[in-house]
Amino acid sequence: MRDLIVTAFVSLDGVMEAPGGESGYRNAGWTFQDIEFDPAAYELKGREQEETTALLMGRTSYEAFAPVWPTMEEFAGYNAMPRYVVSTTLQQDDSRWPATILRSLDDVAALKQTDGGPIAVHGSATLGRSLADAGLVDRYHLLVFPVLLGAGKRLFSDADRDKTMLKLVEQQAYSNGIQKQVFDVVR
Repeated sequence: MRDLIVTAFVSLDGVMEAPGGESGYRNAGWTFQDIEFDPAAYELKGREQEETTALLMGRTSYEAFAPVWPTMEEFAGYNAMPRYVVSTTLQQDDSRWPATILRSLDDVAALKQTDGGPIAVHGSATLGRSLADAGLVDRYHLLVFPVLLGAGKRLFSDADRDKTMLKLVEQQAYSNGIQKQVFDVVR
Protein backbone atom coordinates (compact mmCIF):
# COMPACT_ATOMS: atom_id res chain seq x y z
CA MET A 1 0.00 0.00 0.00
CA ARG A 2 1.29 3.44 -0.92
CA ASP A 3 1.49 6.19 1.70
CA LEU A 4 -0.42 9.40 1.09
CA ILE A 5 1.43 12.48 2.37
CA VAL A 6 -0.25 15.86 2.74
CA THR A 7 2.41 18.54 2.57
CA ALA A 8 1.61 22.15 3.37
CA PHE A 9 2.81 25.57 4.34
CA VAL A 10 0.52 26.53 7.21
CA SER A 11 0.13 29.51 9.51
CA LEU A 12 0.15 28.93 13.24
CA ASP A 13 -3.65 29.24 13.23
CA GLY A 14 -4.02 26.58 10.52
CA VAL A 15 -4.51 28.67 7.37
CA MET A 16 -2.89 27.40 4.17
CA GLU A 17 -4.45 29.74 1.65
CA ALA A 18 -2.33 31.72 -0.82
CA PRO A 19 1.18 31.13 0.56
CA GLY A 20 2.85 32.04 -2.74
CA GLY A 21 1.04 35.27 -3.51
CA GLU A 22 -2.06 34.14 -5.38
CA SER A 23 -4.53 36.94 -5.99
CA GLY A 24 -7.87 37.25 -4.24
CA TYR A 25 -6.70 36.68 -0.68
CA ARG A 26 -5.78 39.68 1.46
CA ASN A 27 -2.74 38.01 3.05
CA ALA A 28 -1.41 36.46 -0.18
CA GLY A 29 2.31 35.75 -0.11
CA TRP A 30 2.56 35.31 3.65
CA THR A 31 5.31 32.68 3.40
CA PHE A 32 7.86 35.16 2.12
CA GLN A 33 6.56 38.60 3.10
CA ASP A 34 7.98 39.71 6.45
CA ILE A 35 9.64 36.31 7.08
CA GLU A 36 13.39 36.14 6.62
CA PHE A 37 14.46 33.48 4.12
CA ASP A 38 16.33 30.56 5.66
CA PRO A 39 17.13 27.85 3.07
CA ALA A 40 17.47 25.23 5.83
CA ALA A 41 13.75 25.57 6.55
CA TYR A 42 12.94 24.24 3.07
CA GLU A 43 15.11 21.10 3.19
CA LEU A 44 11.93 19.06 3.63
CA LYS A 45 10.58 20.31 0.29
CA GLY A 46 13.65 19.04 -1.56
CA ARG A 47 13.49 15.71 0.21
CA GLU A 48 9.83 15.32 -0.72
CA GLN A 49 10.69 15.63 -4.39
CA GLU A 50 13.27 12.84 -4.02
CA GLU A 51 11.12 10.49 -1.91
CA THR A 52 7.66 10.76 -3.44
CA THR A 53 6.77 8.94 -6.63
CA ALA A 54 3.51 10.63 -7.64
CA LEU A 55 1.57 13.85 -7.13
CA LEU A 56 -2.11 14.10 -6.19
CA MET A 57 -4.01 17.36 -6.22
CA GLY A 58 -7.43 18.87 -6.47
CA ARG A 59 -8.70 20.63 -9.58
CA THR A 60 -8.06 24.18 -8.36
CA SER A 61 -4.42 23.49 -7.45
CA TYR A 62 -3.86 21.53 -10.65
CA GLU A 63 -5.19 24.39 -12.76
CA ALA A 64 -2.90 26.82 -10.90
CA PHE A 65 0.21 24.59 -11.09
CA ALA A 66 -0.15 23.26 -14.68
CA PRO A 67 0.85 26.49 -16.46
CA VAL A 68 3.75 27.22 -14.07
CA TRP A 69 5.41 24.11 -12.66
CA PRO A 70 6.52 22.53 -15.99
CA THR A 71 8.83 25.50 -16.61
CA MET A 72 10.38 25.55 -13.14
CA GLU A 73 13.77 23.86 -12.93
CA GLU A 74 13.45 23.38 -9.17
CA PHE A 75 10.46 21.07 -9.79
CA ALA A 76 12.13 18.77 -12.34
CA GLY A 77 11.49 15.73 -10.14
CA TYR A 78 7.81 16.51 -9.80
CA ASN A 79 7.50 17.22 -13.50
CA ALA A 80 8.87 13.75 -14.27
CA MET A 81 6.52 11.78 -11.99
CA PRO A 82 2.92 10.72 -12.56
CA ARG A 83 0.24 13.22 -11.57
CA TYR A 84 -3.34 12.60 -10.49
CA VAL A 85 -6.14 15.14 -10.18
CA VAL A 86 -9.27 14.48 -8.13
CA SER A 87 -12.18 16.25 -9.77
CA THR A 88 -15.78 15.65 -10.71
CA THR A 89 -15.83 18.65 -13.05
CA LEU A 90 -12.50 18.67 -14.92
CA GLN A 91 -13.20 17.46 -18.46
CA GLN A 92 -9.60 16.84 -19.52
CA ASP A 93 -6.09 17.33 -18.25
CA ASP A 94 -3.82 20.19 -19.28
CA SER A 95 -1.51 19.08 -22.10
CA ARG A 96 1.30 21.23 -20.66
CA TRP A 97 1.31 19.06 -17.52
CA PRO A 98 -0.58 15.82 -18.22
CA ALA A 99 -2.38 14.07 -15.39
CA THR A 100 -4.79 11.22 -14.77
CA ILE A 101 -8.19 12.39 -13.58
CA LEU A 102 -9.69 10.55 -10.62
CA ARG A 103 -13.40 11.09 -10.01
CA SER A 104 -13.78 10.10 -6.35
CA LEU A 105 -12.10 9.35 -3.05
CA ASP A 106 -12.74 5.67 -3.83
CA ASP A 107 -10.44 6.15 -6.84
CA VAL A 108 -7.81 7.61 -4.49
CA ALA A 109 -8.19 4.63 -2.15
CA ALA A 110 -7.69 2.32 -5.13
CA LEU A 111 -4.59 4.28 -6.21
CA LYS A 112 -3.13 3.80 -2.72
CA GLN A 113 -3.47 0.03 -3.21
CA THR A 114 -1.24 0.02 -6.30
CA ASP A 115 2.48 -0.67 -6.34
CA GLY A 116 4.81 2.28 -5.93
CA GLY A 117 6.14 4.73 -3.42
CA PRO A 118 4.57 7.62 -1.54
CA ILE A 119 2.07 9.99 -3.12
CA ALA A 120 2.32 13.69 -2.18
CA VAL A 121 -0.61 16.11 -1.99
CA HIS A 122 0.49 19.74 -2.55
CA GLY A 123 -1.82 22.69 -1.97
CA SER A 124 -5.31 21.31 -2.48
CA ALA A 125 -6.91 22.46 0.78
CA THR A 126 -10.35 21.05 0.00
CA LEU A 127 -8.96 17.73 -1.20
CA GLY A 128 -6.64 17.45 1.81
CA ARG A 129 -9.53 17.92 4.23
CA SER A 130 -11.65 15.36 2.36
CA LEU A 131 -8.80 12.84 2.32
CA ALA A 132 -8.26 13.27 6.06
CA ASP A 133 -11.97 12.96 6.82
CA ALA A 134 -12.04 9.73 4.77
CA GLY A 135 -9.04 8.31 6.68
CA LEU A 136 -6.80 8.22 3.60
CA VAL A 137 -3.91 10.41 4.86
CA ASP A 138 -0.90 8.55 6.25
CA ARG A 139 1.49 11.42 6.97
CA TYR A 140 1.63 15.21 7.25
CA HIS A 141 4.67 17.28 6.24
CA LEU A 142 4.08 20.73 7.68
CA LEU A 143 6.11 23.90 7.60
CA VAL A 144 4.43 26.03 10.25
CA PHE A 145 5.03 29.77 9.85
CA PRO A 146 5.10 32.20 12.78
CA VAL A 147 2.10 34.19 11.64
CA LEU A 148 -1.60 34.36 12.50
CA LEU A 149 -3.79 34.95 9.46
CA GLY A 150 -7.32 34.64 10.80
CA ALA A 151 -9.64 33.94 7.88
CA GLY A 152 -8.66 31.66 5.05
CA LYS A 153 -8.77 28.07 3.85
CA ARG A 154 -7.72 25.77 6.64
CA LEU A 155 -5.59 22.67 6.51
CA PHE A 156 -7.92 20.65 8.73
CA SER A 157 -11.68 20.34 8.43
CA ASP A 158 -14.13 21.23 11.14
CA ALA A 159 -16.18 18.06 10.52
CA ASP A 160 -17.55 16.42 13.64
CA ARG A 161 -15.72 13.10 13.55
CA ASP A 162 -13.71 10.80 15.75
CA LYS A 163 -10.31 12.06 16.84
CA THR A 164 -7.24 11.19 14.80
CA MET A 165 -4.09 10.48 16.74
CA LEU A 166 -0.80 11.64 15.25
CA LYS A 167 2.78 10.63 16.09
CA LEU A 168 5.43 13.33 15.75
CA VAL A 169 8.30 11.67 13.86
CA GLU A 170 10.41 14.70 12.95
CA GLN A 171 10.62 18.30 14.07
CA GLN A 172 12.93 21.25 13.85
CA ALA A 173 12.74 24.99 14.47
CA TYR A 174 14.62 27.44 12.26
CA SER A 175 16.16 30.87 12.86
CA ASN A 176 13.25 32.62 11.12
CA GLY A 177 10.62 31.01 13.35
CA ILE A 178 9.43 28.40 10.85
CA GLN A 179 8.90 24.98 12.40
CA LYS A 180 9.08 21.67 10.54
CA GLN A 181 6.59 19.15 11.90
CA VAL A 182 6.24 15.66 10.38
CA PHE A 183 3.42 13.54 11.76
CA ASP A 184 2.40 9.97 10.99
CA VAL A 185 -1.29 9.16 11.33
CA VAL A 186 -1.72 6.49 14.00
CA ARG A 187 -3.93 3.63 12.84
